[in-house]
Formats: sequence, structure tokens, C-alpha cells
Amino acid sequence: MIAAVAAVAAAVGGVVTQSVAAPTAVQATALQQRLDGLLNDSRYDGSQVALVVRDATTGETLYDRNGAQRMLPASNTKLFSSTAAMHVLGPSYRFHTDVLAAAPVRGGQLLGNLYLKGYGDPTALESDYTALAKQLKAAGVRRVHGDLIADDTYFDHVRLGDSWAWDDEPFYYNAQISALTLAPNTDYDSGTAIVESRPGAAAGAPVKLDLVPANGVIKLVNTATTGAAGSSNTLNIERDHGTNIVRVTGSVPLGAATGQEWVTVWEPELYAADVFRRALTAQGIAVSGRIKNAATPASATRLARDESMTVGELMTPFLKLSNNMHAETLVKAMGAVVDAEGSWPAGLGVVTDYAQSIGVDTSRIRLSDGSGLSRKVNVTADSITDVLIGAQKESWWKQWYDALPIAGNPDRFVGGTLRSRMQNTPAANNLHGKTGSLTGVTSLSGYVTNKDGRKLVFSMISNNYLVSPRSIEDAVGVTLASWSDTAPPAAVSTLKTAQATCELEWDKAC
Repeated sequence: MIAAVAAVAAAVGGVVTQSVAAPTAVQATALQQRLDGLLNDSRYDGSQVALVVRDATTGETLYDRNGAQRMLPASNTKLFSSTAAMHVLGPSYRFHTDVLAAAPVRGGQLLGNLYLKGYGDPTALESDYTALAKQLKAAGVRRVHGDLIADDTYFDHVRLGDSWAWDDEPFYYNAQISALTLAPNTDYDSGTAIVESRPGAAAGAPVKLDLVPANGVIKLVNTATTGAAGSSNTLNIERDHGTNIVRVTGSVPLGAATGQEWVTVWEPELYAADVFRRALTAQGIAVSGRIKNAATPASATRLARDESMTVGELMTPFLKLSNNMHAETLVKAMGAVVDAEGSWPAGLGVVTDYAQSIGVDTSRIRLSDGSGLSRKVNVTADSITDVLIGAQKESWWKQWYDALPIAGNPDRFVGGTLRSRMQNTPAANNLHGKTGSLTGVTSLSGYVTNKDGRKLVFSMISNNYLVSPRSIEDAVGVTLASWSDTAPPAAVSTLKTAQATCELEWDKAC
């Protein structure tokens, strides 16, 4: 008894320490050790990386490095805008474009203005404006004695997002956002046109140029010449800021194939109206007046309507090709539908509310646009995995999940921005994810099933590096896809899994 009391006294006094158990360090799992090994890379010296891996069914966190740290996500921002659009607008929602008149049509004559009013359709093509013109012809319209009015007032007139870079403004991934717009092809890059270029008949001849679609809004200034066969192609096509003057310079070698370059359009509602006017002319409908901007009178009567694909269908070109204009159009449309205000502040409020409803702590993040072009967007890997887990409970989830790029699948509208990554690995045709890239930013988040059949969600964001760590992203994806708790695979080399990819996901050459 005395000995026992003495032992207790000694322990309290700090003399006997072996009787007090020290805190036991939590042993890292084999998966955690493997992921730590990948992230302990010299490319992260002086930069930041966040990676969170969770069980997609239970939400259990299996790995967490800097998961609560705010990061710049680039196009992983589209995970927030796309899920909100599917929930708020719904997968069956369609945009539309109307043709209206405030004056009656008598004897084929419209004695007043013709109004072309857009409601945000980012998929409108030249063929859609032709279809509208055919509807007018079928309705008996033969001449418009007033002006053709372009009405894009369904959205506000703020064309570019918060903190978008001025030097990106001429390029197709940074087009102006308008409720009345036009895309040149079925990538649906709204607010852009294509400049096609071909060499002349002989060296020294001017390069031949065409616009797709043909329009009178863009003014081509061509000083490009045809070079000798086998010479370098130095063609440069760029629009002057604040205008629709597109300068074409440089040289194209004799015998070169037709080239294509997308350019953004200044004030895309006027571009859409110009293409529509040409369609009217082709249908034998003359417009006496000019193209102008204005709002449609409330008393106007609808003469024709064109409808877009559904929002659910739009998810495929939007997410597969990481289309920035789709993201921003959806954001403004959500603002217009919910708050009768087609603006970024209204729409982003709706997106934030939806994220909060599925478990995101929105007090810890900031959304400044819908696409991730803004460098003011700050989200966490935790918040992205919350979105990925929460979205699974929605009735539309499968359609949205299928629209995500699929690793290693070469089909452009299946693999999307992941089509050349993780090819011929366990991640190929398994990992569904959203990519993201800006200068100094790369991200990849999504779903992957491991070798044990366990579905995982993950989010990886890298910021402020000097040498791209994208091959580490791929190695993480392959590691998760090939992982088995009963038989861990051999370590994945970041060098072996690196694929020849475009560094920016919006490069049309990808």
C-alpha cells in the first residue's frame, strides 16, 4: 500500500514517467502514405497543393492535405455553376429567341420595326436564325419598313466577368456574354466567329480569308502573304480591343491546308442581328431600316420562336469542352429566372444558395464568376468534394455525371479535356472529372472507382507553381483507380503517367 502511494506520488511529481502513456501517433494508411509520396514533389516547393479524397457513398475522408485551404480553382468553378443550373433551371429548361413586332403585318408588309429578342441561348447557330426567317416567310412577311432591333435586355450589359484578363479578351474562351448571341459551329462557342485562311495561288500572293458565318460586323484587315512551300506558318489573327477590326498578319506556306481561328466579337447582339438579316434576305424578306439596339415594347406580338437544346443536353458540350460562355450564360439565366435580374451578382447568389443547400460551407468560399476565368474565385477542396457528394442525391445526377470528361477516352465529346490523359491505365474510362487551368493553376476533381469497387470522390488543386504538376494529378488519378486495400499496387510514376497534353484546356488543338 505504501509502495503504491509512493508510486502515485512519484508519478504526479514527474519522477516516474513510464506509468503515464504518451499520445499515440495516428498511423498513416498505405493510401495516405502513397499520396503523400506523390505530393512531396519538388514542383511544390514555394507553391501550394490541396488534395482531398473521400468515400463517395459515406462521405468518409480518406486523405486530406490542405482541404480547408482556399485556392484558385480555375475551371473547377464549373462544378458549382453546372450543378446549380441543373437544379435551379432544371435539365429540361430551354433557352429561346423570339422575333416580334409592335405593328401589324398587312399584305406581307410590316409597317414598323422588327425585334429580335434573345433570352440567353448560347447554342444559337446561323441555322437557327435561318429557321426564324423561314417562320416569318411562312407567316407571310415580305418586307419590314422599319429597323431590325437587336434586344439583349434579358441580361444586363456587363459583358465580361470580374477580373477577366484584358489580354485574353480577343480569344474565343473569353467572349462577351450577351442574351442575344451566336456560335459559329457545334462547339457552341457563343460570341465568336471563325476566320478561315488558305494560301494564295502563288508565293507572295495575299492569304485568302473567309468568315464563318458570313457577316458584315467583323472587318478583316489582311496583310498576310503566301510563303514558299515548306516555309513556316506565322499567321496571326487578332481583334483590336473595343472594335470588330480583325488584323491578319504573317505568312502561310504554299499548299497549306485551310486554317481556322476563332475570334470574339465586340457587341455580339449586333453580330446575331446581322446574320439574321442575311437570313431574312435569303428568304426574300427585305428590311428597309438599319440594325439598332433597343428594348422590345411590352405590346409587341411574337411572330416566330426558336428554342435551344435542353440544359441537360447542354451539359455535354459545356463540361466536356469546358466552355466558359456556357457557364456565364447559365449564371445570368439563373439570376433572371429566380430574381428577374440577368446579372452576375444575382446569378452567383443563386449558385451559392444551391451549394449551401447540399452541404457546402459557403462562408468559407467566394464565387466571382461561373467559369473560373476570374482570379477572385476562392474555393476549397473540401467544398468541391461536398458538391460532388451532394449532387449524387439529385434526380439529374446521372446525366450530369455522364457529361463530365472521362479520362483516356479519345472521343472528343466523351473524353473531353481528359481525352489524352491517363490513357491505357486503370483510370481510363473510369475517372469522370472536371479539369481546370490558368497560368500557375491546375485542378482536377471528380469521381473514380478503385480496384475494390469502391467509388471515391476527390479534388486536387495546385496553385502558384513554376513547373506544371499536371502529371502528378494524373498519377493521383491512376493511383486511386488502381488502389486496393487488400493488395496495394506498385507506386505510380508521375513520369510514366504523364501524357502529351495541351497545357491549357481551351486550346482548340487539344
